[in-house]
Amino acid sequence: MNATTYGVDIAKNVFQVHWVDAATGEIRRKKLSRAKFVEFFANRAAARIVMEACGGAHHWGRALTALGHHVELLPPQHVRMFVTGNKDDAADARALWLAAQHGDIRRVPIKSVDQQAALSVHRMRSHWVSVRTATLNSLRGLLYEFGVVLPKGRSTLCKWIGEHRAQIDVQLPPVMQRLLDAQMQAIRELDNNIALLEAELKQVLRSNELARRLEKASGIGLMGSTALAATLGDARAWRNAREFACCLGLTPRHSGTGGKVRIGGISKRGDAYLRTVLIHGARNLVRVANPPRWIAEMLKRRPPNVVATAVANKLARIAWSMAAHGEKFDPLRAFGAKAAA
Repeated sequence: MNATTYGVDIAKNVFQVHWVDAATGEIRRKKLSRAKFVEFFANRAAARIVMEACGGAHHWGRALTALGHHVELLPPQHVRMFVTGNKDDAADARALWLAAQHGDIRRVPIKSVDQQAALSVHRMRSHWVSVRTATLNSLRGLLYEFGVVLPKGRSTLCKWIGEHRAQIDVQLPPVMQRLLDAQMQAIRELDNNIALLEAELKQVLRSNELARRLEKASGIGLMGSTALAATLGDARAWRNAREFACCLGLTPRHSGTGGKVRIGGISKRGDAYLRTVLIHGARNLVRVANPPRWIAEMLKRRPPNVVATAVANKLARIAWSMAAHGEKFDPLRAFGAKAAA
């Protein structure tokens, strides 16, 4: 496009803009406050605006798109290499302008409000799960100091404490008994918070047609379907299924020199949360007594974790295909027939 390209480094309160005047060729820079940012572009002709895909970028992308501008979000790690000299806001904006000239850098799709809301529910659930895990581990360590050894597993641990509370209290001083009560109450509240967020995800599932189709795919389930639907959208941001799997870090990394290429483990680039959800779902397919033939044949020659990662790669590709082409899940086409018992 022939429109002026603006490189914009966004921050909490101060934004830096870098562009080249089309009429004079003069390099222009401008520092804007948050309040003046939208006003600045509202008074400009339709332009190409490039920003890093960071906090707040999707919000500003939607706001500037509504003004008639074309907004592109670039992955921060691809912009960093264009920063020269000392790093500051002006240098970052210039680096964005330079990176925008390279068409081989994949653009990050701008998410809708609904997509961001669904992903926010996932992030909050992940946060509370990590807090619950930390609370349980802290309790386990504290009680071990008094000779109380708790069993593994959250549900088993809570049940065991309830069944053996009288014996535990014998080994604990009064202050530790009160502390144990407080910790168990905190764990119950965390369980309630997580349950409420899972109910929100079920509501997202009911209201999203793509999520409902994805939920029927083997190994994806509630968590995977809602997260994939919110990430993929209409899937046009990725050229094919392999590119989507690459963006999740589920394809092998490679390095080469002198004409010799070495293939390593998966790259682990992109969204670590979504990659983890897919691998957990894939493990459920790998662990069944009678897995699909494709999985069963891999298990004969590769370790279970390697097979689970390969299945996660396939699930990502299946999800992209279902989003891009409006398909329904076909288990026979996806994984083939069941292995012989």
